[in-house]
Amino acid sequence: MAAAKDRGLPAEVVEKAKHHILDTFAAMVSGSELPPGLAALTLARAQAGRPVATVVGSSVVTGPMDAALVNGVLAHADETDDSHGPSQSHPGASIVPAALALGEELGASGEHYLRAVTLGYDVGTRLTMALGGATFRNESRRSTHAFSGNFGSAAAAGCLAGFTAQQMRWLLDYASQQAAGYAVWGRDTDHIEKGFVFGGMPARNGVTSALLVRSGWNGIDDVFSGDDNFFQVNAPEGDPAVLIDKLGERYEIVNTDIKKWTVGTPIQAPLDAIDNLRRQRPFDADDVKRVVVRLDPTVGVVVDNRDIPNICLQHMVAVMLIDKTASFRAAHDKARMRDADVLRQRSKVQYVPDSTLARFLPAHVAIVEITLNDDTQISDQVEAVRGTVRNPMPRGEVVEKARDLIAPVLGAATTQKLIDTLLAIETLKDIRTLRPLLQRP
Repeated sequence: MAAAKDRGLPAEVVEKAKHHILDTFAAMVSGSELPPGLAALTLARAQAGRPVATVVGSSVVTGPMDAALVNGVLAHADETDDSHGPSQSHPGASIVPAALALGEELGASGEHYLRAVTLGYDVGTRLTMALGGATFRNESRRSTHAFSGNFGSAAAAGCLAGFTAQQMRWLLDYASQQAAGYAVWGRDTDHIEKGFVFGGMPARNGVTSALLVRSGWNGIDDVFSGDDNFFQVNAPEGDPAVLIDKLGERYEIVNTDIKKWTVGTPIQAPLDAIDNLRRQRPFDADDVKRVVVRLDPTVGVVVDNRDIPNICLQHMVAVMLIDKTASFRAAHDKARMRDADVLRQRSKVQYVPDSTLARFLPAHVAIVEITLNDDTQISDQVEAVRGTVRNPMPRGEVVEKARDLIAPVLGAATTQKLIDTLLAIETLKDIRTLRPLLQRP
């Protein structure tokens, strides 16, 4: 961890890191107009402090802990940001904002920022994989998303602060003392608490850990071993060796998914399937008699007839039939859930729980069967969702998604400049030069 700031990264890792940084900044910008983002910006304006760090999508400049909190909520204001399956986490939503906040505090270069973010992905994801990943989440009912982001954000912030190995030990200790979050977030109906648990809280905690150590605080040297250590308390059956498994050789940012569609993860495969089928045989919404979507029950229950558009399977399939795509705006237009045409198409959509698809987990596999008005039946099974490690998006698709999220908020010209700047982030002498491209009056 201490060496990461001076250690060059393989070219393919640098490219992938740029994709995730751009994707997360796009999520922050678009999130600034959603209810969780608006709530976070209200807090930022009311609590604006030392003018150091940028609050995205606003004119506020505040202290690094507050900026990390608010920008983390913006990044996970909905289901737009990246995800890492084995660790059951959304790394970018906390790590990218935490690194931005401390990077601005210290005037870090773009190259230093990129290396810090990459380290954060490595440390945070390994932490919850060491705890047991999905097994730990299911048995403890604690939030792997928060735990992973907590340590990943701390690692990124510590890297930007240039900590020694000893300081990194103390950093991990203070990160462990702040580890929190549990499954009650699943009952959150407005995504505000979820944005806090997945993005804002861990980003703030990571920056706090770094600032404590940077100001001279010391702590326990070995929080992962000895009496009452982190694993003994949280996961006695965990495997601490996973924390350093191929660290510096296997880069977890490369193993992190970027969503093509700005909707809940279980809806990605069904939308891919409809897109695939339409490429094979073009059809309009009114040509369709029936759509059957098969998902594993543990996956489908998350999106079955939900009252939020971008996590409602039936609604998003209807939108996809009509629009022939699923834009960010369409996925967040709640009023459209009452539109007569959408409701007519939605009535054709049937979700069928299919336990045979459990064998593919943790991959969210979908089977979509469409019956046309002439009784022609077409179907597709999506096993590798677009944007996942097995079916990654090239730079152009990542940019296209980012532009769809950013341009309605910041305008076309600023959007293009921000995209170009982030894709050349290693050339920035000071990360603070991003501020004019991230804010608005």
